[in-house]
Amino acid sequence: MIKLYNSLTRKKEEFKPIKPGAVSMYTCGPTVYWYAHVGNLRTYIFEDVLKRVLEYAGYKAKHVMNITDVGHLTSDENTGEDKMEKGAARENKSVWEIAKMYTDAFKKDLGTLNIEEPDVWVKATDTIKEQIDLIKKLEEKGFTYVIEDGVYFDTAKLENYGRLWPNKLDIKTRARVEVVAGKKNDPDFALWKLTPAGVKRQMEWDSPWGKGFPGWHTECVVMSCDNLGIPFDIHCGGIDHILIHHTNEIAQAEAVYGGPMCNYWLHGEYLNLKGEKIAKSSGNIVLVDDLVKKGINPLAYRYLCFTTHYRIPLSFSWESIEAADSALKSLYDKVRMLKTAVKEIPAEYSEQALDYKAQFTAAIEDDLNMPKALAVLWQAAKDQNFVQAEKLALLLDFDRVLGFKLNSVKAEAIPAGILELARQREQARRNKDWAKSDELRGQAGAAGYLIEDTPTGSKIKKI
Repeated sequence: MIKLYNSLTRKKEEFKPIKPGAVSMYTCGPTVYWYAHVGNLRTYIFEDVLKRVLEYAGYKAKHVMNITDVGHLTSDENTGEDKMEKGAARENKSVWEIAKMYTDAFKKDLGTLNIEEPDVWVKATDTIKEQIDLIKKLEEKGFTYVIEDGVYFDTAKLENYGRLWPNKLDIKTRARVEVVAGKKNDPDFALWKLTPAGVKRQMEWDSPWGKGFPGWHTECVVMSCDNLGIPFDIHCGGIDHILIHHTNEIAQAEAVYGGPMCNYWLHGEYLNLKGEKIAKSSGNIVLVDDLVKKGINPLAYRYLCFTTHYRIPLSFSWESIEAADSALKSLYDKVRMLKTAVKEIPAEYSEQALDYKAQFTAAIEDDLNMPKALAVLWQAAKDQNFVQAEKLALLLDFDRVLGFKLNSVKAEAIPAGILELARQREQARRNKDWAKSDELRGQAGAAGYLIEDTPTGSKIKKI
């Protein structure tokens, strides 16, 4: 039974899909005006684990992610400088070139971190007509008004606006609320931004209200509901989306369709560097390429993310990522040793293996408790009384969720006779026959191989 923390109800709930055996899932994608940093990518790793857990449990997932290549200004309130135009000026390229360049970079980062791509990619610029149609429906229902800079959603017309917010939240306490001349209410937001007179934008379209571009919050309603239906099962994003972006998605969807947009809202917490949130606006960022340049396996960042629950802020430091890299190397060494020793994966699990699998499953299905899942992984890996073939099978099975690419770890070319000595020694150690264990280790040493005992089990090395 999978339980997930639902930001909408502010409690952990049993996951019950709309269609038995299937999951419809939307995750907010990047605004492609610059590189994604590790803070952004923590959210995508959490969403990747969610999808893997659902598939591990037997669900067929349909995962949709958007690419925001237009309509997102420097403020979540759709005010300020256009991020795409800003990126184009910085790189001396067109906004279309910028969008392509940073979309490709984002997809490369996903591959580097072994994050599964969505089943459906949708670009905002491919859904302009649908977004205009949605705004027209809102207009027909009396939820909009027009001021000098665009078409706005009148939040006072929606009785339960802001129900995603934490309890007793006052609109005046929200970050990034900016004053726009003519707005009726502080939280009202832009549905369509009009191009100012005398200004020529690279991305703009004709509409019933004038030439301009859609608001950021509108595009996600269209791209999610058009591809998944309404309601759909799960909507994910970073915790910073709760107060504005996701709140405004809900408002539009409920105003148009008269019912819930989706059933479960999940949000990942911030990544902090030197005590401050990692953010592009402050320049306080680390990129995936920065890890590579320092000789760190990028998958060590996955490992680091799993050491803290996704709903708890995670502190990033070079010391912590190096420790994660060391731990991942130890896991690879263990798997390499097991692959070297094991010739055949068992078709069935023993009771001992099934118990470990049950513990792992209980952890991941308890709101993605990855720190506990990692603890189970290492308990199984270090268990000296656990048959090697089953241990390997279990670690590879767990990796369907963890995504450390354990299948890609290659066995060492160690002679069969040495492997047999190591197997006999492991059996002797389980039997607490220390004299026999030492004798077998000595035989291996005489043949030029060291059987080394480590916290994660035995390793064989050429002397």
